[in-house]
Amino acid sequence: MTVHISLDDAIGEAEVLALYQANQWSSADKPQQLLAALRNSHSLVTARRDGRLLGLGNAISDGHLVVYYPHMLVHPEVQGQGIGRLLMNALQARYAGFHQQMLTADGRAIAFYEGLGFSRAGHTQSMWIYAGSEH
Repeated sequence: MTVHISLDDAIGEAEVLALYQANQWSSADKPQQLLAALRNSHSLVTARRDGRLLGLGNAISDGHLVVYYPHMLVHPEVQGQGIGRLLMNALQARYAGFHQQMLTADGRAIAFYEGLGFSRAGHTQSMWIYAGSEH
């Protein structure tokens, strides 16, 4: 079966919540805010197989110099099959040549993003005020 990657795909609440819950992301507890955030992203990319949402990623950007990739999720049942790489490739193609492409990674995601060319930014330290218990 082929995985279809598309930019600015229409997303439904139930399928998005199922994906976030499968990945144990706490933003699933705020469905209205989550859907609004994704729909108002500068870019939203989805991966589907036979219509089923397998993964998504989004970007927040000024449209010229800086892009931040806040969410990248692939359903645990299909992780390790290259879907995350396809999603990030689609986003990075849109923002190629930007002065700064940023994201925050932890755990196993660090090696994944390093494989896509990301590296720690000098002596920076990730910092946040976070109103959740996990992602």
